[in-house]
Amino acid sequence: MNATHDQQQREIRIEQICTDILKNARNELYLHMRFLDNALSALAFQGEMSVHPIAADGTFLYYQPEELMHMFCQSRESVNRAYLHSLFHCLFLHIYPEEKADMQAWNLACDITAEHIIDGLYLTCVHRPSNSVRRQAWALLKEEGRTMTAQRVYRKLLELHLPEAKIQELRREFYVDDHKKWYETPPTHPRIRQQKKNWEDIRNRMQTEMETFSKEAAKDSQSLMEQLTAENRHRYDYREFLRKFSVLKEEMKVDMDTFDYIYYHYGMDMYGNMPLIEPLETKEERKVEDFVIVIDTSMSCKGELIQKFLEETYAVLSETESFFRRIHVHIIQCDEKVQSDVLIENAGQLREYMKNFTVIGQGGTDFRPPFLYVEELMRQKRFSRLRGLLYFTDGYGTFPAKMPPYETAFIFMKEDYQDIDVPPWAIKLILGEEDLISR
Repeated sequence: MNATHDQQQREIRIEQICTDILKNARNELYLHMRFLDNALSALAFQGEMSVHPIAADGTFLYYQPEELMHMFCQSRESVNRAYLHSLFHCLFLHIYPEEKADMQAWNLACDITAEHIIDGLYLTCVHRPSNSVRRQAWALLKEEGRTMTAQRVYRKLLELHLPEAKIQELRREFYVDDHKKWYETPPTHPRIRQQKKNWEDIRNRMQTEMETFSKEAAKDSQSLMEQLTAENRHRYDYREFLRKFSVLKEEMKVDMDTFDYIYYHYGMDMYGNMPLIEPLETKEERKVEDFVIVIDTSMSCKGELIQKFLEETYAVLSETESFFRRIHVHIIQCDEKVQSDVLIENAGQLREYMKNFTVIGQGGTDFRPPFLYVEELMRQKRFSRLRGLLYFTDGYGTFPAKMPPYETAFIFMKEDYQDIDVPPWAIKLILGEEDLISR
């Protein structure tokens, strides 16, 4: 009896010690980064013998008591760093992995990303000396001029096909917390969806705080600020965006949605071969018909990004429901002047254009000439109804001052996620390469 009581008291003392260790870590992180207040208070502490040494699932920060105390004995900074590492997994939604071809690579990419952010903070409370493995990893995985997100690191790891020995070296270097809690509940579970939204809200408020009230702190946390800007950027379904430029039109097609089987069968049963109601022979559908695609072919707009944009646009237009029997799409290449205009009237022509596509131009950037050119086409009545114009660009150029009589969208392929001011009459969409990967 006494042995059991003593064991219980020991476990209570250990739990209290571990809670104090994590509370002290939370307080120290808060003192150095006050913009983390909402995030730091979002995780409750819970002991868990099966994690090594800590883990987070968006609600709890789990810890293995013996391992946590051992870590604290080594250094207070290592506990602070582990706490922050798991917190960043939650903030940047690493803990809600989508279906991946290689989940081990995803786990490694998340660890590398979290450690890269912490290394960029330059705070004594989380400092650890750099080493050659880390420096080599940054040089290998960080793309020049681009924010180092988990998605990009993951793709880079898959592209590089690193030898197993190197992968194991990276895992040893960047392993900080246990990820098994990430996979215990399906991402479609209502609780997980709400939890994910809560972390997105925390992250958005955190960016606002850093941009307004904590500007000095943000200067010392550049890697974190870049990550927040990248992750808080709204993600778009490009297919849905393109459908904004569809038109409502009747087609010769049976509309089964308005067909009532009860009256149909009643008439057939009562009168033999006389249905009381038949399906409508026309149906209203939203489909792509007349619009213009302008491609910025200036020196600053990369050819491979243009190709990705066209491939994704082709994938959308190739869907059966996106076409009338005849479409009318002008694909214009332009730098400081209109270089080419190709009229696409069916899927075959679009497929052929894609196969033989070459960039024409590579000069400066001026957004005005395509609008003047389209205005002339409209005067010539070359469109039955121009729904809109999509302008694919990197954002550096002169915008037209006059609002055109059709919807206009500037689609920016931005690698640094810096915002671009567009005229108030234009729609703005910012895409990364990952947004243009066909599903």
